[in-house]
Amino acid sequence: MKKLLLIIFFFSIIQILSAQQKRTFTQYEVSGTVVEKKTNQGLEFATIIFKPARGEKVFGGLTNEKGRFKFDVPAGMYIVNIEFISFKKKVLEDIKVDRDMDLGTLFLEEDAEALDEVEVIAEKSTVEIRLDKKIYNIGKDMTVKGGTASDVLDNVPSVTVDADGVVSLRGNESVRILINGKPSGLVGMNDTEALRQFPAEVIKQVEVITSPSARYDAEGTAGIINIILRQDKAFGFNGSITANTGVPTTFGFSTNLNYRLKKVNFFANIGYSNRESPGNAYTLTEYFSPDVTNPFLEEVREFDRNRKNLNTNFGLEYFITEKSSITASFLFRDSDGKRITTNNIDELNDNMVSQRSSLRVEKEDSMDKVNQYALNYAQNFNKSGHKLTLDFQYQDNSDHEKSLITNEETYPLELDEPSEKIDQDEKQNRLLFQGDYVLPIGENQQFEVGFRSNINNQTTDYKFYNEDIDGNFILNDKLSNIFIYDENIHAIYTQYGNKFGKVSTLFGLRMEITDIFINSKSAINEDFSTDKNYNDFFPTINLAYEFSETQNITLGYSRRIRRARGRWINPFPSQSSKTSIFQGNPFLDPSISNTLDLGYYKKWPQVGFNTSLYYNHGTDVFQFIREDTGQSTDEGIPIIRWTPINLSTEDRYGYEFSVNYTPIKGWRFNGSFNIYNSTIEGFHEGIDFGSNNTSWFTRMSAKIILPAKIDWQTTFMYRGPRETAQTEREGNFTTNMAFSRDIMKGNGTVSFNVSDLFNSRKRKGVTTTDTFTSYSEFQWRQRSFRLTFAYRFKQKKKRERQGGPNGDGEGEGF
Repeated sequence: MKKLLLIIFFFSIIQILSAQQKRTFTQYEVSGTVVEKKTNQGLEFATIIFKPARGEKVFGGLTNEKGRFKFDVPAGMYIVNIEFISFKKKVLEDIKVDRDMDLGTLFLEEDAEALDEVEVIAEKSTVEIRLDKKIYNIGKDMTVKGGTASDVLDNVPSVTVDADGVVSLRGNESVRILINGKPSGLVGMNDTEALRQFPAEVIKQVEVITSPSARYDAEGTAGIINIILRQDKAFGFNGSITANTGVPTTFGFSTNLNYRLKKVNFFANIGYSNRESPGNAYTLTEYFSPDVTNPFLEEVREFDRNRKNLNTNFGLEYFITEKSSITASFLFRDSDGKRITTNNIDELNDNMVSQRSSLRVEKEDSMDKVNQYALNYAQNFNKSGHKLTLDFQYQDNSDHEKSLITNEETYPLELDEPSEKIDQDEKQNRLLFQGDYVLPIGENQQFEVGFRSNINNQTTDYKFYNEDIDGNFILNDKLSNIFIYDENIHAIYTQYGNKFGKVSTLFGLRMEITDIFINSKSAINEDFSTDKNYNDFFPTINLAYEFSETQNITLGYSRRIRRARGRWINPFPSQSSKTSIFQGNPFLDPSISNTLDLGYYKKWPQVGFNTSLYYNHGTDVFQFIREDTGQSTDEGIPIIRWTPINLSTEDRYGYEFSVNYTPIKGWRFNGSFNIYNSTIEGFHEGIDFGSNNTSWFTRMSAKIILPAKIDWQTTFMYRGPRETAQTEREGNFTTNMAFSRDIMKGNGTVSFNVSDLFNSRKRKGVTTTDTFTSYSEFQWRQRSFRLTFAYRFKQKKKRERQGGPNGDGEGEGF
């Protein structure tokens, strides 16, 4: 009832505001032409701004491809500014609008100093420092051309993507990934795999939020990574098309399209890729039990993967009035994958001589589909920053996987063993309601309140079949199960911001009500079900002191939560090989963390420097362990279980910095460094799983202009050794390199890049327990080469247009 009343309250505000009387003005048509004085050519996307002698509201628009403009302006006296990046601004004083008028031809001259600045800015990925986040504009990062979202994130400071595709923020894997500020079908049910599927070209910005305000979900103890997709609002038809091909076999295309009319803006992002991803793995395990005849087990795996992806996101924004709009969008993702895993297994004696060899081949087909419908209403009020937004989003996911597993003994005898089949059908429905209201108070204060409801229903139907002597596949009721996970999270929040002098403050409080139901059904085993219901408060504090426009210091505090989901809590085991199983833990409790972040930012003419000290204290932290199940294969090899548990506490503290240096036009150097220590304490079944780990990672990037106007960029990444109570992992080094050149008068770009130049991106580690020790290597994808062509129509690459008077980049007729 309370939630219903809150929703009714927000809709009532809309009705009241819509009923307000609107002033009417006599308007006249104003036209003219803006041209470059030196060449006498029209300037497209020049900005014309009419500032009234009285009042704050401004009027104006943008020029078309011929430099012409035409729009309506209310009667009155104005100062007219004609602006275009890299050109000197032209100002017309005391322009009286009392009839339809043509301002004639307006000449703009190039500004040499501004031109140099614009070309440098257009080349680089800029960083914006906000009170509660850092915003990285993707810009012209050549090493991700033709790549995926995983490639983009792996180039963002503070963020790493390991060989398995797992995303970490400051070395912590508990990070929440959002698309345009919300959970999205582009991420789907498996964010690791989904990030490898949608193209890098659709990404505009990446927000790294290490001290999230109360406006954001409390999920993710490390913080939030918010991916902002491209959506233009320039008048007319514009966009870009990108095509790529590469080795291993890769080809694809993506396009960003926008068509803006006076009242409607149509937009679309479409991407298709067909990508092969060969990989490999190696494992050598030694068993300590005297009952094992052959104490060494060697496994050599080869992965042949192919995945075809189609991603579409299109919609329209309708401008109801000058201050209100409604946006409807539809997202569709269709992904078909094939994977063949070949596992050569050797059982070795004490002298490392093979006593028995076998071959296990798994052929997997997967079909993943996502449908997402979204509706947004935005109402701006007369005062700048006074805003109400309402969001509705419905998402329908399905993921169907079928596997055929064949086993055969190759030495000393050649024998075919019974095959196995797996059929897994996973479905998810997700519903989101959200409302946010922002009220400025005076000049420097702001009050905000909002709500969000996330309703998530997920069902996994897992069937396992064994082959009988007649070649028929019989359902194995012992291993088959249906797992149901229902999660409802309802939240309300409020926050208050103030700026006095050089000090900015933002205080917030979020309350989340969590209701989780877990049910696991099996034909033989007893059904299991449990409820987890809890309420919690999450305070946030963000402070900033500005020494100047180019120097500030920030301090943030946030309380966050990490909830276990999906297979992590499914109690039925899933078999990844004959000797290894994964089994979820339905008794996992949520992990709570408290984080402090102290940051400093300084900007010089050619250098930008950003640094942070951070501390995180977590309770009931998640940790994966490997343990002997007490069972063994028919050959007597012990079966190892991999499962998550709660440990008592984790204390994590670290230091990071990033710096960018632009010595001359066209040359750019970036570097970042992060070092952290993690101390975990806790016991499980009488065994101490505590650990102390100090690790670090660094990233360096250099970009220069070679002869013939060829851009060259190289990126180096090193991730240091790290360890848990059971596993020690080696450090790994990765290098990416790219070349690009603009063609077709700057409207097109050809680029060539190499990912993992030295083929060194591998995960290597040793796991040690009381019953076994295991050395492993894993490489998800081998070195790859990509050739990419991008073409932009009705867009400028270096002379990008400015945003409108309101800073939102809207086009003609604002």
